[in-house]
Amino acid sequence: MEKKSLNVEEKVKEERGLKAEEEEKEISDRDKALFEAGIKLGALYHQFIGTPVSTETVEKLERAIERSVSLQPWVSSVEVKIDREKVRMCENEHQFKYCELSGEMLDVKVVVEYEAVEVHARMKYEEEMDYPLMRVEKVFLKKRKKSSTKSNASGSMTNTA
Repeated sequence: MEKKSLNVEEKVKEERGLKAEEEEKEISDRDKALFEAGIKLGALYHQFIGTPVSTETVEKLERAIERSVSLQPWVSSVEVKIDREKVRMCENEHQFKYCELSGEMLDVKVVVEYEAVEVHARMKYEEEMDYPLMRVEKVFLKKRKKSSTKSNASGSMTNTA
């Protein structure tokens, strides 16, 4: 029997033992919200790392990053803190009294709301790992209002939420 040629995706699925049933599972709102939170932090990191910063401009840079990220879909809040002590130490080593923003200076919190899901994600420098780790801190599933059908005094049906 002649074996059909598989494309790359089919080969990977076959190698990993994925079944057709697993392929057809729908991506949930929770999955989408988590993905969006991760994308926001990753984009922020790669967009702003290397930006010139000084003790004079640090607050303005924090607000600029917050405003930039808050423009993106499903972002309900953003909080950016840049470690001023690290900026101070860095700018003192530079003859022009500024330094470049680095991952170890950032502590960022993002809240994404997608449908009935709220994700709280954070990027913070972890000393023991020597790495600006991005992580999910909380996931909330909001209860949706249930609608019910009731009959009123005249006998007609009404929907309530």
